[in-house]
Amino acid sequence: MRFRGKSIRRKIVALLLVPLVALTSVWAFATVITGREADRLLDASAVMDELGDPVRETVLALQEERRQALVYLADPRRSDSLVALRSGRRVTDRAVAALRSGADGERVRDGIDGDARERLDELLRELDGLEKVRAGVVDNTVERRDAYDAYNALVDPCHDFLTAVRVLDDVRPDREGRALVGLSRAREYLSREDALMAAAFTAGRMTGAELRAFSDRVAERELAYRVHLAMLPAGDRERYEEFWAGTDGRTLRAAEDAIIAAGAEGAVAASHPERWRGVSRTALDELRRMDAEAGDRHRRRVEPEATSVLVRAGVVGILGFVAVLASVVVSLRVGRGLVRDLDALRREAGEAAGVRLPNVMRRLAAGERIDVEAEVPRSKHGGDEIGQVGQALDTLRRAAVEAAVRQAEMRRGVSEVFVNLARRSQVLLHRQLTLLDAMERRTEDPEELADLFRLDHLTTRMRRHAEGLVILSGAAPSRQWRRPVALMDVVRAAVSEVEDYERIEVRGMPPLAVDGAAVADLTHLVAELLENATVFSPPHTGVQVLGERVPNGFALEIHDRGLGMSPEALLEANLRLAETPDFQLSDTDRLGLFVVSRLARRQGVRVSLQASPYGGTTAVVLLPGALLTDTADTAGAAGTTAGARDAVEAGKNADGGGGAGGLARTSAGLPLRGGARPAIGRRSGGSVEPEAPGGDPEGAGAEAPSGGHTGSRAPAGPGAEPAADRAAERDRVRGAVEARDRMASLQLGLRRGRRRSADSPNGTGVGGPNGGNGSNDAAPRSTYSRGTSDDRITGHGRPRRPGDG
Repeated sequence: MRFRGKSIRRKIVALLLVPLVALTSVWAFATVITGREADRLLDASAVMDELGDPVRETVLALQEERRQALVYLADPRRSDSLVALRSGRRVTDRAVAALRSGADGERVRDGIDGDARERLDELLRELDGLEKVRAGVVDNTVERRDAYDAYNALVDPCHDFLTAVRVLDDVRPDREGRALVGLSRAREYLSREDALMAAAFTAGRMTGAELRAFSDRVAERELAYRVHLAMLPAGDRERYEEFWAGTDGRTLRAAEDAIIAAGAEGAVAASHPERWRGVSRTALDELRRMDAEAGDRHRRRVEPEATSVLVRAGVVGILGFVAVLASVVVSLRVGRGLVRDLDALRREAGEAAGVRLPNVMRRLAAGERIDVEAEVPRSKHGGDEIGQVGQALDTLRRAAVEAAVRQAEMRRGVSEVFVNLARRSQVLLHRQLTLLDAMERRTEDPEELADLFRLDHLTTRMRRHAEGLVILSGAAPSRQWRRPVALMDVVRAAVSEVEDYERIEVRGMPPLAVDGAAVADLTHLVAELLENATVFSPPHTGVQVLGERVPNGFALEIHDRGLGMSPEALLEANLRLAETPDFQLSDTDRLGLFVVSRLARRQGVRVSLQASPYGGTTAVVLLPGALLTDTADTAGAAGTTAGARDAVEAGKNADGGGGAGGLARTSAGLPLRGGARPAIGRRSGGSVEPEAPGGDPEGAGAEAPSGGHTGSRAPAGPGAEPAADRAAERDRVRGAVEARDRMASLQLGLRRGRRRSADSPNGTGVGGPNGGNGSNDAAPRSTYSRGTSDDRITGHGRPRRPGDG
């Protein structure tokens, strides 16, 4: 029997069921054995009550009828013999009727074994032939010898039946019972002697056969008494011995010896009929009385043993039942206790592993402080093995929580180190941008100005990467705006933070503004997606950015013309974007996905990737309506739009009225960037300037407390500056921004003009092959070794990843 894989309840039930079944089997066996003995005793007692006396009365009646029949056959002419015969028959009929009545009961037949039942059937069959024997006697058609044998054949089955009935299995009582039946059979031999002598006295002679039969009966009687008296207790044996040693016994033996000694001729003359009659009748009556008394004493001796058998059966049954019941109760209590303790231990372990520990892990991941004593209280367990297992589980659970707390503290410390380093990098980058602004204002050499613009652009990208490290560390970026910013400006700012910004084409955007609190996150998010689109598409292809209103907000789509992604890679990327998993140090090649996912979750934005109609990949950014407002309802929105137009017009004037083919354009074909800084942060010309939470009441932008680079790139350090210095610094920065924008337009126009002059036949650039449309002379594109479309996720075959810049 295999219990592997079964529940502990079943195993305990099986464990307790085996001894319980064994005990029940032993109890049932003992009960059956003792019960069978008691049942046989009761049945035997009932049989003896029903048939014992009728059988003995039948024997006495047949003995008397046999004597009368032989006397009648010796002299049929005597009328008194026939009367005595008929009187004896009536007594025999009553005894036989009582015997048959008792033998017909079901209880009698069910209470005796097979041997006794066969003996009873044989007795009843012999009694069925009694009428035939009687008819032969009355008709005088049988000899005395035949009638004598016939009646003997009727008496012998009675003794055989009494011998077959067993009351007890005990040897001693059974031997005594058999001895009493043997004494009754010895008395039967004496009755046969009396019948032979009565017939001989009536006939006046005894044949030789009758004398031999008489002598055999005497010998059989002596043998029977000698054998069976030895089986009786000493008291009963002494009574019989006293009888045979007394006057009646000696007189009977003397008469028998005289008859045998006289032979067949002198047997009748050897004893007087009346004298023989008196001696034999006295002996028969005395022996019958002694047999009855011996039987009574035997029953009294057997009664205690029979009672002990009944008591033993009752005790075995009751005690066995009590033992089985107690075993069941104890087994149930012990089994239920074990199951209850194990079930409680299982529930506690399951709750700890499935609820408490995961809850602690989630809280630790969320940055909460955990009290180990409160989260893992010490439980009270018993001193048994199950209690020790519970204590071990408590210790293990406490150790797991403590290890998780230490791990969380270590991660928190590492994150704080990364945030600190990133903040320091942001401060340095902020200062570097301020210095670049100053250098851009001072220089007049177009080539140097172009290099400064490239350096400015790289510094801006470095600022974004430092901000990504802050985001991955769980902190918030430092750039903040208090007022809404036009959606177009947010997209332009994101484009300016991408290396291959010249390849990006921005279609027209509706007049919407983004809530100031979400500007920095959305700018970073869109920049990461644009970087991803440019890196994983061929360098000669463009990236389109377009958007439209939808019922749930605004949908911004970014299309690239790369190799696309497999369905499995798209599914994995979308899962990461939707579920926002915890950042793992082993996922360093998926930084862009983590940054986008965290920014999207923070602002309630939904980002998904799907197959692009151009064969590449489309990133869909769904901005919720809560982050958007109409530009007509926001302060400074008109200025923002005007500033954008001024920047575009400056580029157009410098370009001679034609847009460069490689410039980023709006849907109307207007260039968005020619190496200049993003529109976010400009205030001159009516553009919106970013504001920090601590800005002036007039809405001037201010740097966030963390010292990160804001839209105006006003420098800030660890220490606070006086208000007057901050105001002067803001004016200086605004002037630098305006100068940079003008210089950018001028530089772009000069470079394109030189290119057209070089390409025209007369060197003037007018009427050349390009028709006035110069090539793109913006910052040169970088050429990357690009892998397959799935390298967006796996990172093979490319030098950088999405979000890596």
